Amino acid sequence: MQITFRPAVDSDFEACRRTFFAEHGWIDERLNLARDGQEANFRRFWTASQVRIIQLEGTDIGWLQVVPRDEEYFLGTLIIDGAFQRRGIGTEIMRRVLDEGARRSQPVRLAVVKFNPARRLYERLGFRVTHEDDCKVYMSCDPHPAMDVV
Repeated sequence: MQITFRPAVDSDFEACRRTFFAEHGWIDERLNLARDGQEANFRRFWTASQVRIIQLEGTDIGWLQVVPRDEEYFLGTLIIDGAFQRRGIGTEIMRRVLDEGARRSQPVRLAVVKFNPARRLYERLGFRVTHEDDCKVYMSCDPHPAMDVV
């Protein structure tokens, strides 16, 4: 299984938006969030220079957005098309993100909706809850040299 990244370009915006709402829409519905507001937020936060397109053997299957900051390496979004989920791709991508954080000597941080099943993946990879609000938990994983997670 060959997973690669390519830098996003502005013309990837629409495909990323479609994948995001196809895979994340159920969360917005469960939280009773208005689609118009979520569309506006998506347009405001999607930044091509921070986005990488995830490819499996040359085919685009998702994307991630990482925001490097002075004190952290923040994972803003990780979306994998439903047809490619539960194959270990998310785990492999997260290991790479953690390796990038380790090379920067920075913790990787993220926020995840409390009921999102992805939270189990993050916990399995060593993320710990730092705080929470009504909807989300905020998690952090300190840099470490090797990922030995099964």
